[in-house]
Amino acid sequence: MVLLIFILGLIIGSFLNVCIYRIPLGKSIAYPPSICGHCHTRLKPLDLFPVISWMFLRGKCRYCGESIDIRYPFVELFTGILFSLTYWKYSMHFILIPYLLVTAALIAITFIDIHHHIIPNSINLFIFATFFVFNFSLNFIPWKNAFLGALIGGGFLFILFLFTGGAGMGMGDVKLAGVLGLYLGWTNIILLLLLSFVLGGFFGMLLLALKIKSRKDAISFGPWIAMAAFITLLFGNDIIRWYVNLL
Repeated sequence: MVLLIFILGLIIGSFLNVCIYRIPLGKSIAYPPSICGHCHTRLKPLDLFPVISWMFLRGKCRYCGESIDIRYPFVELFTGILFSLTYWKYSMHFILIPYLLVTAALIAITFIDIHHHIIPNSINLFIFATFFVFNFSLNFIPWKNAFLGALIGGGFLFILFLFTGGAGMGMGDVKLAGVLGLYLGWTNIILLLLLSFVLGGFFGMLLLALKIKSRKDAISFGPWIAMAAFITLLFGNDIIRWYVNLL
């Protein structure tokens, strides 16, 4: 099952590459079929095997010879690994499907925000809609807890957004924290907020120290929310129990 989930992650990762490229440009993710970004030749099935096709073609387009961004196989592998970790944590529990969907959305958000400094409303809406579909059918979190989580997550970042004038974060981050609060509830969304600021601060300073970014460069906050969300989805309750036992 781990292998099957990993392969599923590779396939979903290939689709996420389409989303990452097309959604910020306002293009359809369904049509036209996949094409080379350089010569615009329609890709054949042999060109679309996740990771394998990139390795077989040595990272170059079969038709024009231009390099294919390493981001494509990386996103596919990354999705496969995160899907496998999610399965390792939850096995075939009913919560697995909604959590895999949220994980896929978080991956797309991460790479879009890194490259474009935006979090598309369409992806936040996807997370929002899937929550209602799955919570109505599976009832995996009490509604009161979910709405309180959304209020705390979105509300806290919205207040911060107002006080800072949007410096360091945008309304996309606010909306993302709100919809993730639905999944996590009020206790775990507090943990997510704490982790996101710790991760953002640490890696932000690291990027500055390595001179990858300068003080004038924008550093997206969405990836740190996404990273904190994945950690919280998998280990949030364990972390909170550990902290309470320390007290």
